[in-house]
Amino acid sequence: MKKIIAFSGSTRKGSTNELILQHIAKQYVDVIDVVIYDELDKLPHFNPDVEPPEIVVKLQSLISSASGVLICTPEYIFSLPGSFKNLIDWLVPTTFFSGKPTAFIVASALGEKTFESLTLIIKTLEARVGEKSSLLISGVRGKVNKSGQITDVSTLQQIDELVNSFVASIQGN
Repeated sequence: MKKIIAFSGSTRKGSTNELILQHIAKQYVDVIDVVIYDELDKLPHFNPDVEPPEIVVKLQSLISSASGVLICTPEYIFSLPGSFKNLIDWLVPTTFFSGKPTAFIVASALGEKTFESLTLIIKTLEARVGEKSSLLISGVRGKVNKSGQITDVSTLQQIDELVNSFVASIQGN
């Protein structure tokens, strides 16, 4: 079974983005082992003049040892949330994403600007994104209920396509 490291771009516990990652972890448990990273709010501010602290070395190790990376992030003021951008900044000077199978979802009220930005960032990091391994879920609060269930049939189908494309990318297809 392939181990996946998953990142929610939101630091809020029980965020819609975290719920989507939990849905994927449960729904596809027979295909992928999803580990959701829970230390986003503990990462220090990126500083290129210092050696990466232990928490960053641990993050790098998680990515390095994973078969793939799964991201689900909201949009804050037409951009990535600052804490999530900080996580990415810690990874820019490395090659941990280079060639790494990656899938990403932007789930927000709108999300178009963040989707464009994240697409560029992932491309710059040289991650390997399958043909259908990226997804924009606009109006997400109307598609996920308070229990964390995705209630929109079209969104469920799109997530299924994303996961299938992601798994194919991991398997080299």
